[in-house]
Parts: sequence; C-alpha cells; structure tokens
Amino acid sequence: MTERESLWPWLLRLWRHLWQSERAAWQAVPDDMVDRLTRRVRASEQRHAGQVVVCIEGAWPLSYAWRAGRQAPLSAVMRQRAMAWFGRLQVWDTEHNNGVLIYLLLAERRIEIVADRGLMRHTSEAHWQAVLQALRQPLQQGDFEGGLTQALAAASALLVAHCPVAEGAHSPNELPDLIVRA
Repeated sequence: MTERESLWPWLLRLWRHLWQSERAAWQAVPDDMVDRLTRRVRASEQRHAGQVVVCIEGAWPLSYAWRAGRQAPLSAVMRQRAMAWFGRLQVWDTEHNNGVLIYLLLAERRIEIVADRGLMRHTSEAHWQAVLQALRQPLQQGDFEGGLTQALAAASALLVAHCPVAEGAHSPNELPDLIVRA
C-alpha cells in the first residue's frame, strides 16, 4: 500500500468528525430512546451496588480524530477518549470503585466500555473485548438502542455477580442516572 492509499481512511475519518452535526447524538438517540435507556440503567442499578453511566458522542474533537490511525491505532484513541469521559463524568467516584462507563462514538459507530478497578479485579480485558466484539454488528447497522441495551445487560450481569447489594440493604445511587449526549 502506498503512502497516499494509507491516507484515505485517515482523511475520511477526519472528514466524518469534522462535518458531523453537533446535534448528531440527539438525532441518533432521541428523547424517547433516552427515557427507555435511563429506565434500563435504573432497573439495572437496583440489582447491584455498581453505577452505570452511558455517554453518546457524535464526533471527536479534531485533536482525537487527527491522532486516530496516524499517530495511534483507532482502538487506542477510542480508549483514551472513553477514559477522558470516565473522568469528566466522575464515574470513578463511587465508594467501592464499581462504576462502568458505556461510551458510544457515532462517527465511528464504535463502542468502548470502561470499568473501574473494583469491577476489573473480577473480570479481564479479554472478557470486555468479547463483549465489544458482540456489539459491533448492531452498531454498524445503526441499531444504537439495541447495542446500548446489550452493553448495559453485559455490564449489569458482571455487576450483579461481583458487586451485589448487601442483604437487607438497598442499592445506593451514587451517580445521576442519565444518558449523556455530546
């Protein structure tokens, strides 16, 4: 492959991120879908002691899009951006370090899941990669609600297994139940 041929995917990525509408997340995930997803997050959090936050971003800032594919692999930049949102939304700020961020990037139709260290003690990176692989098809087909629902179910199953609510206690709601659209 020539230098010029290898530039095309990168240039297309820049174009997608540069021209993606600022309202893309609101268009792809309308209010009624946000309401359904929020109810699913609340129902999930009643079954375990963890916290789940969903973040949907239309496109990256140009600095992230610039790096992806030229300076770092797309998967590494996806992880960096998800980690940035993990910190910005304070998903790490739970008593037992059992927060989970589900991050969807519409411009790439890719998803990343970031689990805090309290849950990562019980799981492996390979497990999360298998979950992400299973989610690729619905997302590539534009089934954002289906993909996010599957991601929430996978995260919830692990949280139920490894972060149960203490007997006789109720599940504390340490983080707001919201779907972030950016």
